Order: sequence, then C-alpha cells, then structure tokens
Amino acid sequence: MKKLLVKNIGLLATPEGKSAHRGSEQGKIKFLKDAWVLIEDGVIASVGTGEAPAAAGAEIVDAEGKLVTPGLVDAHTHLIFGGWRQNELGMKLYGKTYLEIQNAGGGIQSTTNATRGATEEELTAKAAKALDEMMAFGTTTCEAKSGYGLATEHELKALRVIRDLDEQHPMDMVATFMGAHLVPAEYKANRAEYIRLVCEEMMPLVKEQGIAKFCDVFCEADTFTVEESRQVLEAGLKYGLRPKIHADEIEAIGGSQLAGELGAISAEHLIVCPPAGIEAMAKGGVIACLLPATSFNLGAVFAPARDMVNAGVPVAMATDFNPGSCPCLNMQFVINLGCLKYRLTPEEVLTAVTLNGAAAIDMADKVGTVEAGKLGDLVIWDAPDLDYICYRFGSNLAKKVIKRGRVM
Repeated sequence: MKKLLVKNIGLLATPEGKSAHRGSEQGKIKFLKDAWVLIEDGVIASVGTGEAPAAAGAEIVDAEGKLVTPGLVDAHTHLIFGGWRQNELGMKLYGKTYLEIQNAGGGIQSTTNATRGATEEELTAKAAKALDEMMAFGTTTCEAKSGYGLATEHELKALRVIRDLDEQHPMDMVATFMGAHLVPAEYKANRAEYIRLVCEEMMPLVKEQGIAKFCDVFCEADTFTVEESRQVLEAGLKYGLRPKIHADEIEAIGGSQLAGELGAISAEHLIVCPPAGIEAMAKGGVIACLLPATSFNLGAVFAPARDMVNAGVPVAMATDFNPGSCPCLNMQFVINLGCLKYRLTPEEVLTAVTLNGAAAIDMADKVGTVEAGKLGDLVIWDAPDLDYICYRFGSNLAKKVIKRGRVM
C-alpha cells in the first residue's frame, strides 16, 4: 500500500459532502488548523488535527504551515482544438463583436477547419501540454468538450483524444459531446440536416464507443434556437448523455429556462441570465457553471452570481478554456474574478471551484472536498489563509499539487 502523509498544514479549508451546495450552504467551509491528511493508494484515508499519525512507510510532505484546499475542478473547457485565434484580438479592439467575427469566417468555424486538419496525435500532444499547465495552477480534475470537429469523423476523433488523455495523463477528465456547437459552413443552407446528423448519426456512435458522459448545445442567437436545443438534448437523453447547455451568453433567448425544464445537470455561461431563468434553474436543480474569464476577455457584463446564490441555485465556476472567447486555463484567475466581479465571498468561491464544480460533472462523490473516501487531490498554497489566494492575482500561488496521492 502506497501512503502519503501531508502534515504541518497551517490551515485546511474545504467544503464537505457529495452534492452541490446552494444558498447559504455555498459559503459553509470547514476550517481545520494544524491539520494533516493521510492518503493511501490514492484515496484519502483520514484527516485530523494536532500531531500527525506515525504512518509507517509513508512519503511525508511538509506543508510548512501553509493553506491546503481540495484540488480545483475545472468543469467547463473546450480543450481539444487545432490552431489558435490570436488574429481576432485586433478585430475585437476595432469593435467587432463575437458574432460579427464568427459571421466573417472567424470564430468557431475557423477553429473547426484547424481541428479537422489536425491528427489525433497532434491534438493529444497539444491538449496534454495544456493539462500540464492547468495542473501547475492547481486544477486536478477537468471536463473537456468536443465541438470543434462538427463532422462525425472529427467529433469522434476529439472524444477519443479526451478518453486517451484521461487514461494517460494524471488529470482526471470527463468528456462532453458537443456536436451542436455551431452549424458548420457546409450545412448553413440546411440546418435541419445537420441537427439530424448530430442526433441520428453522431450520438449512436458516441454511445456505442462509450466516449462521452454529457451532451451540450450552444443555445444562442445565430447558433441553435431553444427548440433546436431541446431536440438535441432530448436526443442525447435517449442515448444516455446527460444534458448540459450553453445558455444566455450573449442574448437571453430561453436557454436557462430550457435547462430548468429538462433538469440539465448544468447550464453554462449565463452572462445575461434573466430572473425567469434563475427561477427555472432553481426549480430544476440545475447547477450554474459560470465563466468569469470569458466575460473579462469579451468585455462583457458578468453573470448575476449573487442573485443565483440568493435564489438557491448552486454556483460553480470554470475557465471556459478555448482559443477564441477565453484562451485562459488558470483557475486561480477565475477565483480572483469570482470575488472581484461576482462579489462572492472567498468561502463561496472555494465551493464554486471545488465541490460545485465536481457536482457539475457528476464527480462530487470522488473529488471536490478533503474527506475520507475522496481521491487524494490537494493543493498546498503559498498562502496563510483562504482570503490570500482570492486577494492576490497575477502570480501562481500553487506551491505543490497532489493528484491521487502523488506529488506532481
């Protein structure tokens, strides 16, 4: 049995439980001073305070009196893509909107062209490099979506890359099928045929190969309408793919209400989510997965996170790492923005990037807290307390990252 003992923890901060926290519960964090954590065969065996156990044969990690939290969970990424889109920066600076860039041949379609031209090996190598960087910032579990292939061959290619990386890389990964990210150029004149392709050709193969857990759709003006999104997500349910939805990012066309109606596990973005959408998500038990770095990069408003917490909607936060609207994979920056722009407390933010993020990808029984029975995923921070990592920005404060009991 391989053991690892993390001792001399100045302050351990963690939410507790195996389900998303909402309302006032979102801000409830357990703080343990002078703590220790014993990990056996990659799983937390025990947590305590005071003198650490003897743990014969264990590898010893001295936290040196620093803060320790659960490993961060990035519940929304578009990790698998070819190329980059730095050329769009100038267009944005000259006032072009997201949809204008997309309609001019940029945006998702340009990344689709690059992704289709990339081999599995090239996509794997590129994504593995990104995963290394994410883990260095404290992320130990992440979701990854397809959605830049937009053709059966290339959507399956992206999902295979995620599967292989989950097996080969220390990062625990969860795959989301997102064939309905955009209607590709070759189907612009026949949207219904592309939606049929997603629902009747792609989804059966995704199920057959067992390479995704969720189905996502971009419900937005100029992408997929509410009714088209419903069609995609209901088809996904028939194939065992739990629904997620990109909703209310640019215009509130009803995506958040659809999420509540279908009982989606999460709704993503929600930058302009209206009160009716918040109410629907609260009733439907939907987790709001908010992406503040996207608002930052687009110069957009920030999602009404405080209204969601007050309404009893569990709030998670993630990076939205992608080559266009958010080329950022640093969850520490997300933490900063959660406090500065959403006005959430450090305790609410910690829950958002750990337990609630885990719940948004159906992993809350395995990760997101420091408790016996959970995976041994920890971050030792170069910080004395939780406030410090929310207050400091622009520096990597992850001193040591531990994944399944292994120091990375």
